[in-house]
Amino acid sequence: MPVLRTSRKYKVSPASPVARWNSQSLAKQFLLAGGLVAICAMVVVGFIVTSLIENAVTRNSAATTALYVDSVIAPLLPDMQTTQVLDDSVTRALDETLGQGALGKRLFSFRLWRNDGTILYSSDKALSGKQFPLSDDLRTAFSGRMAANFNRIDNPESEAERNSGQPLLEIYNPVLQPWSGKVVAVSEFYEIANDFEWSLNQARLLSWLVVAAFTMIFFTLLSIIVLRGSRTIDSQRKALNDRIGELSALLRQNEALRARVQRATQRAASLNESYLRRIGADLHDGPAQLIAYASLRLDSQTLTDPNTPAPERETSLMTIKGSLDEAMTEIRGICSGLMLPHIETDNLAALLKRAILAHEQRTGVTVALSLDNIPAHLSTSAKICVYRFVQEALNNGYRHAGGIGQKVAQTSEGGLIIVEVIDEGQGFDMSDVGLQKLGLAGLRDRVESLGGTFHLFSSDHGTTVRMSLNIEEMEQA
Repeated sequence: MPVLRTSRKYKVSPASPVARWNSQSLAKQFLLAGGLVAICAMVVVGFIVTSLIENAVTRNSAATTALYVDSVIAPLLPDMQTTQVLDDSVTRALDETLGQGALGKRLFSFRLWRNDGTILYSSDKALSGKQFPLSDDLRTAFSGRMAANFNRIDNPESEAERNSGQPLLEIYNPVLQPWSGKVVAVSEFYEIANDFEWSLNQARLLSWLVVAAFTMIFFTLLSIIVLRGSRTIDSQRKALNDRIGELSALLRQNEALRARVQRATQRAASLNESYLRRIGADLHDGPAQLIAYASLRLDSQTLTDPNTPAPERETSLMTIKGSLDEAMTEIRGICSGLMLPHIETDNLAALLKRAILAHEQRTGVTVALSLDNIPAHLSTSAKICVYRFVQEALNNGYRHAGGIGQKVAQTSEGGLIIVEVIDEGQGFDMSDVGLQKLGLAGLRDRVESLGGTFHLFSSDHGTTVRMSLNIEEMEQA
């Protein structure tokens, strides 16, 4: 009997989980543990990839819509820096613009916010003039960054949008003061996003399928390798010892590659910073100058004097409109690639003539041009730099010296290309006026970013702005 009881107790006692796990083959252990890890990794990566794709698609679509709406709405708005309310004419213009055409079909609703939470304008008239607490998205937009959400409408003033039953892309876009870049208002609008919802669902499904397929293929290949390795591990010991030497060599190669990648990363960071600086210089030297010129013409006696004949007033207004149109064209050009028209096909002489002709058409002054030993080839970046340099310097000479005796002189010597913009105005004391006040700091940075030099000279007889670029060094770089 005692022996029988002992035998029964041994039969019913369960084996420990650790013992059962260790009794399995290495291949089976890998399939179980690796399968669980692969599934978890697939879920985590799938959620991350899907979230990134959704955010990217939402932001890109919102940015496109915001740019389109801003190009339509911005011309209708007054100076929001000084205007705290919208008059009836602006309200009617917004109603007509938002209620018809492609924009009316595309937008479900539109609101214009002031920074204290007051709705200056709303397509739902019941909300106009009401004040609400600023949401996180509104604060983001007032800080100068666009915010966008898809089908996440939780603001108290958005009850109509929540109850619409339609897929809506919610966009908060800052309204900037053109000449200062300051955020003066925020436009909130909801785009009917049926096509966007379909595209987003397709992107989600495709991303999950790709992640799942990649995980399955990766896990299957690893499983095959592990299964083969489990059967041949004993016979491969000698081969593994031989591979140690090869792995050591690969490790040294990886160290060399890592050093190269680190150096490349540092250069990329430097180039990225230089690129951002050039964008700032392009915006200041191009559209800002044209808008400043339009502002000067708005203050001219032709427009301020009520006795000015209508044709002359109309001509002046057309000139201002032309300057603003050119500024808008340059802004679009900067956004599409920061490339000027004909910049790649024009040689240096044609480029200088184009810059001078544009300045003469805007200001009505005559600019002399002197060319000497024109280089046969010039890089695109150097052409852009020369064009912006001449444009900015001529505009400064016109603003500060009345455009008296303006001329552009180009020479080449010792591998250097030298461009000077000269005027015969009254000059100024350089110790009292810095480059920042003259608007030339960005231009100096542009020239120096290409390895060139920038100089400014002024006296009672006039002012000279000079730049020089080493063509040979630029070609080697």
